[in-house]
Amino acid sequence: MNPIDILAQYYDLQSETFNILVEHGKQVARKALAAARRVPELKPDLEFINTAAMLHDVGIFLTNSPEFGCYGKHPYICHGILGGELLKKAGHPKLALVCERHVGVGISIADIQRRHLPLPSRDMIPVSIEEQLICYADKFFSKNGNARPAEKSITEIIGNLNRYGPDKVQRFESWVKMFE
Repeated sequence: MNPIDILAQYYDLQSETFNILVEHGKQVARKALAAARRVPELKPDLEFINTAAMLHDVGIFLTNSPEFGCYGKHPYICHGILGGELLKKAGHPKLALVCERHVGVGISIADIQRRHLPLPSRDMIPVSIEEQLICYADKFFSKNGNARPAEKSITEIIGNLNRYGPDKVQRFESWVKMFE
């Protein structure tokens, strides 16, 4: 399966949004694949990781995120669940789970209720090794129009996660120990 063919169903291939999405997907794929190769005993599916990394943000066009050229009606935090719905309808349930579970370091029912998030009331925390690898790798890169945005440091990522609670930091730190 070619992820670009799936993205082409939703994005103008000449648009800046498409370019941002593809560059970000490639960065996440490279980081996730490098980490996956460090844990061969966990038997991560490298082909799936590459495809899922390219598609994890497919739902951004449905959000109101002008910085990415997206003018949908939903808040950005919904991009994972929206992308998951698109991929489920297209017959890709495992890819849909990656979309749903990659936001932040995963979002729990308690997070949704406590923060009154506009999301379904269910846990959306990475479970499979592939989901965890993509969520981990995604934290290192911001989507933006720069051709080669800098990779964030682990310290910077932890600093950003602190505002969401110690459990988020702990989850990310467990991935650092596992994948670095």
